[in-house]
Amino acid sequence: MFTRTVRPALNVARAAQQQSQGMATLREIEQRLKSVRNIEKITKSMKVVASTKLTRAERAMREAKKYGAANNELFKHTEIEKSEEAPKILYVGISSDGGLCGGIHSSISRAVKKAMAEQPGTLAVVGDKPKSQLSRAMPQAFKVTFNAVGKDVPTFAEASAIADEIVKNGGEWDEIKIISNKYLSAISYESGVTSVISAKALQAAAGFQAYEMEEDVSKDLAEFALANAIYTALVEGHAAEISARRTAMENASNNANDMMASLQLQYNRGRQAVITNELIDIITGASAL
Repeated sequence: MFTRTVRPALNVARAAQQQSQGMATLREIEQRLKSVRNIEKITKSMKVVASTKLTRAERAMREAKKYGAANNELFKHTEIEKSEEAPKILYVGISSDGGLCGGIHSSISRAVKKAMAEQPGTLAVVGDKPKSQLSRAMPQAFKVTFNAVGKDVPTFAEASAIADEIVKNGGEWDEIKIISNKYLSAISYESGVTSVISAKALQAAAGFQAYEMEEDVSKDLAEFALANAIYTALVEGHAAEISARRTAMENASNNANDMMASLQLQYNRGRQAVITNELIDIITGASAL
């Protein structure tokens, strides 16, 4: 008798508990859906901003490449003569401080590690991201670092300041190898190396020994060529970074849309299950009367 009296009450309590759990789960899904929707709005806006910046970056890159072509023409006939002693090399890894741009910084770090494994040297780094990656692997190789560069389209003044600091505090070097990202298209890039030799090596080059040149002229020419090469690398790397950020934000927006569709389907199924349970409770109660 007691069991018959208690059993309906237990069933009602169990049904109420299941319904409350279902509502709690639906509420959690709804909150997560709202969060993903907000994230999708942010990534979509960042993609639009990156697309706008990419146009400016490409325009600046085309102008900077003219200076880079002049640099390449200058050093085409100034190869360092082979000697018994290995040349002292300073590697300059150029990237930036910004994030949310895919593997743009990791490509520089990998290229620097590979180059230093093949031919050891000292290191200068532009950008906090590659600095933090390389400082764990080779902290003893660092000579000088730079940050807060590349927030906007780089200027020749920034490149000149970096070149002056490298000349003053970069130690002794016969050749500088600038490792930076090369812009291939709006969706691809790759790391590349640009070489710049010192004023001493420039004077000893066969192509320059044919002319009478003062020492100051060679020194100024080498420093200007270094600033020129750094400027080209900064501008081209900036364009590659903006392109990578645009691609990363586009992928993030697509992933957010897929997640929203999955959560919406899950929410609809849960809501349908709750309504079905409520209808079963109503029909069961009505049939019991």
